[in-house]
Amino acid sequence: MFFTHISSLPNFHKRVLLLGSLLVGASVLWPVTHKPVTERVPVALDMDSLLPQMSAAPLPVMPAESTPHYDYLIAKGDTLSSLFSRAGINQQTMYQVLEADLNVLALDTLMPDNRIKFWLDNNGELQKLELYFSPARQVVFTRFADGSFNAEEIVVDGLWQNRISSGEIRGSFYVSAQRMGLSAAEITKVESLLKEKLNFSRDLRAGDTFSVLANDQYVEGVATGASQILGIQIKSGKREITAFQHSDGNFYDAKGNSLAKSFQRIPLEKQMRLTSHFNSHRKHPVTGRVAPHNGTDFGVPIGTKVVAPGDGVVTMVTDHQFAGKYVVIEHGNKFKTRYLHLSKSLVKKGDRVSRGQVIALSGNTGRSTGPHLHYEFHVNGRPVDPMKVSLPTSTALNANELSEFISLVRSRQMLMNLG
Repeated sequence: MFFTHISSLPNFHKRVLLLGSLLVGASVLWPVTHKPVTERVPVALDMDSLLPQMSAAPLPVMPAESTPHYDYLIAKGDTLSSLFSRAGINQQTMYQVLEADLNVLALDTLMPDNRIKFWLDNNGELQKLELYFSPARQVVFTRFADGSFNAEEIVVDGLWQNRISSGEIRGSFYVSAQRMGLSAAEITKVESLLKEKLNFSRDLRAGDTFSVLANDQYVEGVATGASQILGIQIKSGKREITAFQHSDGNFYDAKGNSLAKSFQRIPLEKQMRLTSHFNSHRKHPVTGRVAPHNGTDFGVPIGTKVVAPGDGVVTMVTDHQFAGKYVVIEHGNKFKTRYLHLSKSLVKKGDRVSRGQVIALSGNTGRSTGPHLHYEFHVNGRPVDPMKVSLPTSTALNANELSEFISLVRSRQMLMNLG
């Protein structure tokens, strides 16, 4: 209909209409430079209408204060009581924190240069406590509404970087290795691994050489102080003594012969009744909160002999308000065992122990419902089920494992020879 009306118009009007249409089209297509808007334009949003399905459940109240009220660098001579007292925290609260620490036992391991941080509410009540051991490990205690505390261990894997320490024997092995950058703990590990192969005080001579391949941990570019020994080569006269860690965590010489005795499953001289299993997700029967049971309990009479399941070094012997008397043993690079509620320790810190050696007598100390042994097995800093974990064995590597291991040794030896 519209085009019918146009065709009936005089020619003059048709030309005017066509020219006007062309001008309008050109104005639409002509590029225009827009001036950017530099001012913010407030827009009101109705959040209720935008999020109609959002749950009305209350969110947890986060502490308004992100900076701790008290932040201490622990010094030699500090005690737990003095640290809590300095922060204005009473002993009752300290014991509540100690009770929460039963599964981690971190407060007992505080050392000079570790940090402890306290967060308080407006009434001066402790709300959060953080233990800072290194960039790779912290333990945080947070308060529940009923006044009890939860303990959470934060372990960061970080990145690991190779370090080679090589040199000649000049004086003792300890002094020579220390001169090349090995720490006291690393030297102790080397001597412990090769103690059956070499008498370090008698067999080594001036001019003998050594090379140690270690792995250092870094978190966000900061060294945590944690290290692992990956390879050892010592040349003494015509002898070459070697030790290399395989992917199974065990050490073997360059030909694949095991250097360690195998572990036994149970730290007792005979099988005993198991009264409580390992359970990392166990719920408290009353509160319903997750309260992990990080070990295995054996129902044994007070005074039962407790034995080391494998060779190692005693790193702690102490008495805890809730864990009772307990002992900690480190076995090589990645394994650690713990024994709680003892009546008596038969070893002291720094002692070297062998598989089957009696280290303590079981008891009923600390917070215990009856005589028993609580036994923990840790791999790379994390508790695992002692009854299921793959234990180090002294059996020979099979053909496939040996091939993989020999390839690993060759690559590490190339690095160590460069060092």
